[in-house]
Amino acid sequence: MKKIIPFLVLLTILFSCKNEIIKKPNNLIEKEKMVNVMYDLSILEAIRNQNPNSLETRKINPTEYIYKKYKIDSIQFVQSNAYYASDYKEYKLMYDQVKSRLDKRKSLVESLVKIESKKSKARKIAEGKLKAKKEADSIKKAKQELKITRDADSIKRIKERNLSL
Repeated sequence: MKKIIPFLVLLTILFSCKNEIIKKPNNLIEKEKMVNVMYDLSILEAIRNQNPNSLETRKINPTEYIYKKYKIDSIQFVQSNAYYASDYKEYKLMYDQVKSRLDKRKSLVESLVKIESKKSKARKIAEGKLKAKKEADSIKKAKQELKITRDADSIKRIKERNLSL
């Protein structure tokens, strides 16, 4: 008996959800535009989580930015989001599109980071080689100056000896 009651409650909830469909709003945001809104919101939310100061220093409010960019208001967004969410299969497809775009962007960013990392390593190696060459040149120059000084000193000593003889 204890097992049947939760099962019946679950069935009741499932059937009641199926019958209660949200009515299509008059100012529904078209599906493709809604996907773009969800994508941009995901990007802005990621920025907020990774570096909260970046949005604050630029005085960007993510939701206001989205509303201005897509020329929508908060009520229109909430109603459209609720309408699309009422059909969970379609809503999942929309989220899959967002996820696919995010994954593409992520792989692009990762490849750019790799390229920058390689450039940075190559720059460091080049700087190291240049520094080593400068050191080698300065050592060589110092040896030449030392040799010139020694030669000058030895010539000076020879002249002094010749003069004293």
